[in-house]
Amino acid sequence: MNCAQTQNLIHAYVDGELDLVRHLEIEHHLQDCATCAQVHESLQTLRAGLVSNALYHKAPLGLRERLQAAGRPVSRPSPLPRRFPRRWLGFAAAAAAIALLSFGLGRFVFAQKNVDPALSAKDLLAQEVLSSHIRSLAMNHIADVESTDQHTVKPWFAGKVNYTLPVKKLSEEGFPLFGGRVDYVADQSVATLIYQRDKHFINLYVWPADKQSDTEPESETRRDFNLVHWVRSEKNFWAISDLNEKELKQFADHVRKP
Repeated sequence: MNCAQTQNLIHAYVDGELDLVRHLEIEHHLQDCATCAQVHESLQTLRAGLVSNALYHKAPLGLRERLQAAGRPVSRPSPLPRRFPRRWLGFAAAAAAIALLSFGLGRFVFAQKNVDPALSAKDLLAQEVLSSHIRSLAMNHIADVESTDQHTVKPWFAGKVNYTLPVKKLSEEGFPLFGGRVDYVADQSVATLIYQRDKHFINLYVWPADKQSDTEPESETRRDFNLVHWVRSEKNFWAISDLNEKELKQFADHVRKP
């Protein structure tokens, strides 16, 4: 997750409104980014100030007696005073602080977008694949259809994605098929095949490629997960797992074989 994405979600993060995956992504980003960490600290300070007792005015002890003596029902709200009490000054100061902070955050995000237009398309895509993989593990939703038979898994995708899907049986190679599901990556529905290696799950994301030329596999590591991606037969392939890099490359080689 980059700075711009973090700034868009930082308020929900402080209020504890994010799901587990996004919460962990921002938490990791704050550990590595001093600028965003400072913004987070400022928001926490402001939040603590808004719930401080200093902003609340307690009625004097003799107010009830004075109202009763004046013949006014205790439950009836008293008329608004002509002059603002001090507590409203506290609220006004808090509102001004929020406006100022929001303006600062807006300038910060704008500056980030101009200095660093964003991560590369490949980096953003890798982040989406990583988030999807973590979400499938954290939400205990690995597969929509569970089967070791490719003749069961492949037909299941009919009507769910608008492209043909190569589903290989790799149990003899040590990577048995577990099932499949439809996920959402790169602003589109993406077919996801799930394989296993011992107790490790491998998510293999497949969707049509913009370019037709094949590419060799490229590996990278993000947050203790290994990824391998390549283009073959006009389709994008992204494999991700907590398997070691060597075994995941072996898996990719088996998938790439004609």
